[in-house]
Amino acid sequence: MLRRLDSNKKIDYVSICSPNYLHDAHIRFALRADADAICEKPLMLNPWNCDALEEVENHFGHKVYNILQLRVHPVILQLKNKIDRQKEKRYSIDLSYITSRGNWYHYSWKGDESKSGGVATNIGIHFFDMLIWIFGKVVKSDVHYTDENKAGGFIELEKADVRWFLSIDKHDLPAEVRNAGKTTFRSITMDKEEIEFSDGFTDLHTVVYKDILDGKGYGVSAARPSIELAYNIRHAQIVQLHNNEIHPFLKGIIKNN
Repeated sequence: MLRRLDSNKKIDYVSICSPNYLHDAHIRFALRADADAICEKPLMLNPWNCDALEEVENHFGHKVYNILQLRVHPVILQLKNKIDRQKEKRYSIDLSYITSRGNWYHYSWKGDESKSGGVATNIGIHFFDMLIWIFGKVVKSDVHYTDENKAGGFIELEKADVRWFLSIDKHDLPAEVRNAGKTTFRSITMDKEEIEFSDGFTDLHTVVYKDILDGKGYGVSAARPSIELAYNIRHAQIVQLHNNEIHPFLKGIIKNN
């Protein structure tokens, strides 16, 4: 519309915060409009769309940036620097993220796996990106449980073994969290010690946007590994369980199913 009204005005960036399944189309629209695209996570739902997107980038001569805000969190940056210095050590990680959602969730596009990518993609992909960024490439990924409200499994990374659990079901919240009237529980432990990064989230998007305006930022290649992992989780078969690889929150759920 702006280009039709005044051809002398130019759009430099298009910021995309639309539903996940529309990201590809909206990014292409931005590039065709002679602008760079800044897109929220997940950049794409399917890995092969990344290849096509890079071709479109090259064709139009513009960039696609993904908002990977955990990569600029001060605590996460310190952790990455620590891991990078200790090259031979291997770590045990437990990732737990429970964020309550009402019935509206399943009536919206978020409840449609073909549009959102499901729980693992919709609420987990930023954690997957962070873990891959810090601990290296995915060697193996097993899924132990999945339904429309929750999922859990095991990921072997180059430098870490990760037990993960993601849920939008309020009944999965620890009792002390529910009793405190809270609706979200986030925990990442490394070798059974909590990585405390609850604070410091306020200005992360601002930092990412500033980096992009300064000619930096994270593009398609940075986003690809977590997209591949989330896609594989979404299409995985449930595997035979190994007790040392089962997330503690999953044990009771699996037993009751």
